[in-house]
Amino acid sequence: MRSNLVAARRFALTAALIGIAGVCEARAQAPFPGERWATTTPRAAGLDAAVLDSVDAEIRAGRYGAVDRFLVIRRGRVAYDRRYINNYDSIYGDSARLATTLRSHDRSGPYNYFSAWWHPYYRRGDLHTLQSVTKTVTSIVIGTAVTRGEFPSLDTPVLSFFDSGSVANVDDRKRRMTIRHLLTMTAGIDWDENRPYGDMANTAIGLEASYDWVKYTIDRPMMEEPGTRFNYNSGASELLAHVFRRATGLDVEEYAARHLFAPLGIRDWHWKRTPAGIPDTEGGLYLASEDLARLWYLFLREGQWNGRQVVSRDWVRQSVAPAVAVGNRPGGAHYGLKWWLFPNPTDSTKVIWAGSGFGGQAPMAVPEEDLIVVVNQWNILPGKPSMPVRGVLARILNSMPERRR
Repeated sequence: MRSNLVAARRFALTAALIGIAGVCEARAQAPFPGERWATTTPRAAGLDAAVLDSVDAEIRAGRYGAVDRFLVIRRGRVAYDRRYINNYDSIYGDSARLATTLRSHDRSGPYNYFSAWWHPYYRRGDLHTLQSVTKTVTSIVIGTAVTRGEFPSLDTPVLSFFDSGSVANVDDRKRRMTIRHLLTMTAGIDWDENRPYGDMANTAIGLEASYDWVKYTIDRPMMEEPGTRFNYNSGASELLAHVFRRATGLDVEEYAARHLFAPLGIRDWHWKRTPAGIPDTEGGLYLASEDLARLWYLFLREGQWNGRQVVSRDWVRQSVAPAVAVGNRPGGAHYGLKWWLFPNPTDSTKVIWAGSGFGGQAPMAVPEEDLIVVVNQWNILPGKPSMPVRGVLARILNSMPERRR
């Protein structure tokens, strides 16, 4: 397993340098969005309109189930934007009344994933659930605090943020677990989230069914040495809400509102709370798709927004440098500081900076192309169609007129 980590770190040095350093000049003239994003045509943005229209036609034909938004931004301008209307009362109405693993706590509450009052839009408005893309946004908030000198070293032990004697199953491995391990999904906690979310044996189902998500997670026994391997763990992301409050004295949502959302012009959001009252940093944030794109654009601009360094360049580089391989497949996905890093389908030496959320939430940035694609879906039943977002991205990249010359 150590060889995976060594290989990932070697890959990180190459990917981070290629992915960031080589594209600064091309972005120098790209605008920052004000109240709204500037718009352009696909052709002016160097995109093939016929390919984008073909994806749109496939969505409208129902080929990909329930897709809500398909947004393409290049060089700081919206080149393609399509919204789709889905009747979620009809699609999931029967499921909303059943007792299932996707309906924790009260049937009418925010953790009933079939309730059209809560999902995929917050109170049937414009804010779309991000699910686990929230993990990536939480990492950006932490990066904002690091940049401001208000957050400790990532190598600080997690147990230092808990009162002595309050945590169960403490051993030397748990004592060695650090903030960095939480950010890279290498915490070493006994956790199985590789099963479908409809399976009661999925540890994340027990997490959301519990009252105190932080205690549920930190009390679990250790399975392996922290830093050994990637193991997807939503509870580890929820621990970050607790760590953030203990480290800064502030609620992570309030901090985001002041120091991240406000500078970027994000004025409207909803952030669900756990039953115990802290922000759901594993999957509770709702944003409009165009505002989610602002966060990805912030990273394309090396953490700078209209002359203000919101997140340091160093944090951006650390975040999108592959820290650990996801699985053992050569040339497969890697993971940074809560960022999914997929091979670029047109150049395997480069990576796509992505988030990934339950139901089909997929913001993606291709740094070399100054390109952002945001897809929001709500396909949550097993065996149903869903939009193959990376396949669609490959079609967009391969069809760029400059690539065909």
